[in-house]
Amino acid sequence: MPKVFDWNGYRFHFFSNEGDPREPTHIHVTKGRDTAKFWLQPEVSLAYDRGFPPRVISQLVHVIEERREELERAWNDYFA
Repeated sequence: MPKVFDWNGYRFHFFSNEGDPREPTHIHVTKGRDTAKFWLQPEVSLAYDRGFPPRVISQLVHVIEERREELERAWNDYFA
């Protein structure tokens, strides 16, 4: 499970086996037992949320939008 970065205790990562065929570019965010998945294309959007309150989801979307290039680069480098 490659980690891209941590932010305020949230882990931003993806899984090394992302399906066959591989799912589109996305990022998983976890903190404790809470988890969410966000699509990065065509724009940042929530795929699912298990436990985060709406305020936190909004913060995470903002962080992902700000660091989207870094996240996409990590994904592409890993799966290239």
